Amino acid sequence: MSLIENTIYGKIDKVELAIMNLKMMAPIETGRSDKPYYVAYSGGKDSDVIRILCDLAGVKHELWHNHTTADAPETVRYVRQIPGINIRYPDTTMWDLIVKKKMPPTRLVRYCCSELKERNGNDRVIVTGVRREESRNRESRKFFESNEKYTNKRVKLDAEQLILNNDNTENREIVEQCIRQGKVIINPIIDWTESDVWEFLSHYGCESNPLYKCGFDRVGCIGCPMVNKKRYFEFDRYPKYKQMYIHAFQRMIDQNERKSDWKTGEEVFAWWMGEIKPTYKQQITIAEILDDLRYEYDL
Repeated sequence: MSLIENTIYGKIDKVELAIMNLKMMAPIETGRSDKPYYVAYSGGKDSDVIRILCDLAGVKHELWHNHTTADAPETVRYVRQIPGINIRYPDTTMWDLIVKKKMPPTRLVRYCCSELKERNGNDRVIVTGVRREESRNRESRKFFESNEKYTNKRVKLDAEQLILNNDNTENREIVEQCIRQGKVIINPIIDWTESDVWEFLSHYGCESNPLYKCGFDRVGCIGCPMVNKKRYFEFDRYPKYKQMYIHAFQRMIDQNERKSDWKTGEEVFAWWMGEIKPTYKQQITIAEILDDLRYEYDL
């Protein structure tokens, strides 16, 4: 029996469970807070599911989208037509961040997500479209935050302590908490499959982001290192984004006092895409990365 059929016949299924969990944790309705749900809306299919579920649950909520400056044009247009959407534009851009951080964003160091997506929703109950199934098709990718006491604004970063809000990993739970930022995170579709998602959207007449009909199986920043080889497909479709990355990498080289063998932005781009291996001087040590992160995040 399908996802929607189960709902019709009154069985406690994934849809009903998600709605029940949303009602049980609703901030205003339960008196937990005077602020409604903060729904983290990316413009992807999973985000469409949670915005519809919030409507079905009848809970007060706000849709928030963080513009990253590296979003596909189709995503930008799609998000803007969502009723009631709140769009937050960042104080910086992906391209300036690359220069500031002195390195390209990588699978391990995703300062772009932390700076452009994750610095909002403090002291709020956040709803995300995270699903465990997504983690089975890619490496588990925990990120950093620490509960240790600050020492001279520096603190050890422990990759096992917290993950980014939008990370799909096997250890995600329906309800999570970030003590430092005062966030409570609700993941109502944590156990849904991709077929569940598409069946649900079809039932409610939502076609979702048009990029899914253009060969994309994810919606996010163009060139995201988490996509791996599919970045070639993205850069073929959006060659201007490739040039913007190369230009940012060149500025990164020109303005970085740390010596390296990099000569051009094209060389950095080739390394970033996994086409060439760096020399010793081009490599950045883990100690240098963590030192930069501690300083930048005032930890």
